Amino acid sequence: MSLKSKLDAGKFAVLVEMEPPKGADVSRMVEKATKVKGAVDAFIIPEMSNAVMRMSALGGAMILQSKGMETVMQVNCRDRNRIALQADLLAAQACGIKNIMAITGEDPSFGDHHEAKAVYDINLIEMLQAVQSLQKGRDMAGTELAGSTDFTIGSFVNACAEGEILDKEIEEMDKKIEAGVRFFITPPVFDTGILKPFMERAARKDVKIIPTVLLLKSVGMARYMARNVAHVHISDDLITRIRKAGDTVRECTLIASEMVSNLKQEGFSGVQISTIGWEDKLPEILGGMGV
Repeated sequence: MSLKSKLDAGKFAVLVEMEPPKGADVSRMVEKATKVKGAVDAFIIPEMSNAVMRMSALGGAMILQSKGMETVMQVNCRDRNRIALQADLLAAQACGIKNIMAITGEDPSFGDHHEAKAVYDINLIEMLQAVQSLQKGRDMAGTELAGSTDFTIGSFVNACAEGEILDKEIEEMDKKIEAGVRFFITPPVFDTGILKPFMERAARKDVKIIPTVLLLKSVGMARYMARNVAHVHISDDLITRIRKAGDTVRECTLIASEMVSNLKQEGFSGVQISTIGWEDKLPEILGGMGV
């Protein structure tokens, strides 16, 4: 069942983030994805996340698609102007990529090529509107295309925000929905209770909310995120649980599995699992999450 069909049917979708390699050797990416192919509905292929130069999302998605794995190709405003963005989207459609995720993209100052100049020719809403034009068979200049696109479109929403920031997120979310977004990925979630204020307002909208489950790697990582990463809430109890564990890695993997199970039980549309380089732990997470 395709990701679109699963979302339309109201079934729990399992997405896994799979970074393309920093290089031309795709063997490890393919190997890691193949090991969990049967348990994953689609692999989200980031477009040089954190502005670190890697193989493009289009390239990574094409490779996994060629191996029979459905993908969600990430596109951002940072690296390409409107001509190149449209060209990549047409190429993705022609190569059988059915899903895209539109984001703004981090500034190059965060990455490994600090001298790079960001493009940001169009903003995120304008890019989504451009996709809608392609879906209707015309480019941004109004020229008729020889074949239109047919993507299921996703984007990001800060569902962990509070107060005035949450109000702004809901406003931006409404604009994205109007521009064709069907599903939204959230920041990492470690306690579903933090999502309740957002979900009370989002429940009235015809979209799918897919929280991110991030695999923690150590108690130090958990403490750092709790103190320094905005809108990510990690409780003292969870940090203590990791600290007291005899096998930290196993405990963190178990926490991720439990979080996925909780999200399914609470009726979310799906989950995005992010391991940040620890894709070898995916079989254990997917095998123990009870979905």
